[in-house]
Amino acid sequence: MALSDVQIRSLKPADKLYKVTDEKGLYLEVSPNGSKLWRYKYLYMGKNKRIALGRYPEVGLAEARRRRLEARENLDNRVDPLANRKREKLIAVYQAANTFGDMAKEYLEKMVGDRRAETTISKAHWLLEQLKPIADQPITLLKPVDVLAALKRLEAHGKFETARRCRSFASRVFRYGVATGRGETDPTAMLRGALVVPRTTHHAALIEPKDVGELLRAIDAYSGHKVTRLAMQVAPHVMSRPGELRMALWSEFDLEEAVWKVPAERMKMRRPHMVPLSHQVLAYLEELRSLTGPDGYVFPAFHTWKRPLSENTINQAFRRMGYGVGEVTPHGLRTTASTLLNESGKWSPDAIERSLAHADKDAVRGIYNRGKYWEERVAMHQWWSDYLDQLRSGDAISPMKYERAA
Repeated sequence: MALSDVQIRSLKPADKLYKVTDEKGLYLEVSPNGSKLWRYKYLYMGKNKRIALGRYPEVGLAEARRRRLEARENLDNRVDPLANRKREKLIAVYQAANTFGDMAKEYLEKMVGDRRAETTISKAHWLLEQLKPIADQPITLLKPVDVLAALKRLEAHGKFETARRCRSFASRVFRYGVATGRGETDPTAMLRGALVVPRTTHHAALIEPKDVGELLRAIDAYSGHKVTRLAMQVAPHVMSRPGELRMALWSEFDLEEAVWKVPAERMKMRRPHMVPLSHQVLAYLEELRSLTGPDGYVFPAFHTWKRPLSENTINQAFRRMGYGVGEVTPHGLRTTASTLLNESGKWSPDAIERSLAHADKDAVRGIYNRGKYWEERVAMHQWWSDYLDQLRSGDAISPMKYERAA
């Protein structure tokens, strides 16, 4: 006869385990300690098997019968309920071990193995921190709405650009998961157009000759740390990105050949870059060698030679010199060089682009151009340094009119 809740509640433990049958293979095991466990007995491939369906009273009579029916449906589909249970547990364990956070950390390790730039890896770690709301979720269970909620949380604080970058980073992690067989889709692909498009802001830069001359004189008069002053003096001449300059090593400089060879792993475009060194830059480097050389970082941190100058040091120096956030930035010095060199009309745009380390969309053409424009770039860098000296002297001559003395 089928059991009832009243009968189940009245069952008392005995000296030995005993069972009470319900119907269609479902029964209840009563242990000497008083626990009551639901089990379902069935026949599969000629063998008697059984599967636990939960403990009473957590699993009541109605729920136990529902679970028995579910197991019966598996049998009707030629699926062993017990084997299916084990499979589901394995899947759950697998999903728990493959959260978005786990996958992202593995992807970050790959970035290190690929020798990506330290600044790029550092930014990726920071982006992962912003995605904490989804970090503990299994990557296969995350839906577009889950990722969108995390990104909208950033937008709510006005971090529109951060949200955009986080979406891009999350997309790379999901695609890595798919490529390695742990993920199924990239849910961020459905979010294009769902985020606020941040207004493009350009790095603050001086492009008037008179203003550039005033900045150069202010740098020369800077009374702070000598290494900071020299970093600010070198930066306008070499046209490099701030991170490339502040992390420069003495081993990268060939002072006899007047060239700085920046390794690919520190370049944004993952290509090695060569910078011609003008006489002025060589003089600054000689002064630096007496302070920080001949090994390690060219521009080390103030309190330890084991780390490079902080990325905020030069910005802070500009602020102490009286320049606001919207007036001058280290990266903006590249814009200054690009603008005035192009205005001069003396140098080919390709040579200028090469010195700015901008990637050529045509890889073959890019390799050709790196060699083709070297001699022109050497002459251009010396002309540029001489022109900066002219502006520093107070003569705000236009780049189109400036002719370097022989």
